[in-house]
Amino acid sequence: MKRISFASIVVGWLMDKLLGLLADGQFHSGEELGEHLGVSRAAVWKKLKTLEELGLALDSVRGKGYRLGSGIELLDSVKVQSYLDADVDSKVDVHTCFITESTNDLVRAQGAASGGVTRFCLAEHQTSGRGRRGRIWASPFGSTVSLSALWQNGEGTASLEGLSLAVGLAVVKALETLGARDLKLKWPNDVLWQGKKLCGVLLEVYGDPTGECEVVIGMGINVRLSEEQLKSIGQPAVDLFRVCDKSVSRNAVAGQLINTLTHLLDGFGQGGFRLFREQWCEYDAFRGKEVTLMASTRSVTGRCMGVDEQGGLLLETSSGIHVFNGGEVSLRQS
Repeated sequence: MKRISFASIVVGWLMDKLLGLLADGQFHSGEELGEHLGVSRAAVWKKLKTLEELGLALDSVRGKGYRLGSGIELLDSVKVQSYLDADVDSKVDVHTCFITESTNDLVRAQGAASGGVTRFCLAEHQTSGRGRRGRIWASPFGSTVSLSALWQNGEGTASLEGLSLAVGLAVVKALETLGARDLKLKWPNDVLWQGKKLCGVLLEVYGDPTGECEVVIGMGINVRLSEEQLKSIGQPAVDLFRVCDKSVSRNAVAGQLINTLTHLLDGFGQGGFRLFREQWCEYDAFRGKEVTLMASTRSVTGRCMGVDEQGGLLLETSSGIHVFNGGEVSLRQS
């Protein structure tokens, strides 16, 4: 079990409290902030510098104090819930926080909600966000939507084949309601725009292969990043601001994601991926194209023929059509 020191809890509480005070967008003096936090002005200044190091823009005016930079929209569970469909609102529990190591870890630590309710966690910033194949998922403060859901499933892990693909489809549908167009899906679970990555999905499954299990569904969406932040990702990437050519509310993004994911999980629980296969193939970025599939020990080149009813990739090679499942594999256009 990972040990968490009392000092780190206090530091985290101070950061959360400081951001809560600044969230109103008004100027607050260092003295005022210190009084609310119970610390010195010097300690407040150090915390403000830490926020800037996380990439959060702050306005500082002599005689007035500090405030969050203009155009910054913090996540708010009440605002997120205002975007929820009427039939979804009663089925979900939404929790937001400023900083956490990983929303996947956070939602699992909170545990399943009662009464068939699906729990969702969002964070302004993850210090140890995870991507597929052991990669780090970058989430600059206030610039992305990092969201995780905890879903209970009683049919065993075998019934979850194709779920990551279906989640990618749910992301596309959510973003289309917000004005995004020309989105594509890269097998098994990336959302692309003009060949650049907009969103990634990571599923972590725990439990019985044939009985009760729980699925942590994590996703990270780039909402508005600087050119420097996009370049630091290490692969061609894009954000929703550039896709839509306008600012998009992060709370609206979160709300629509929860809507489409909740509806998808209801359907997936009834019929699995086969219900979503045809729609997924309509968004397939590589269908009919020459691609190379790379696994840990080999690579295979062929023509992408879509996916089967379990979400397996159909690859046509000189020896016929072969099916490849997810896991530690990567796909790229030849």
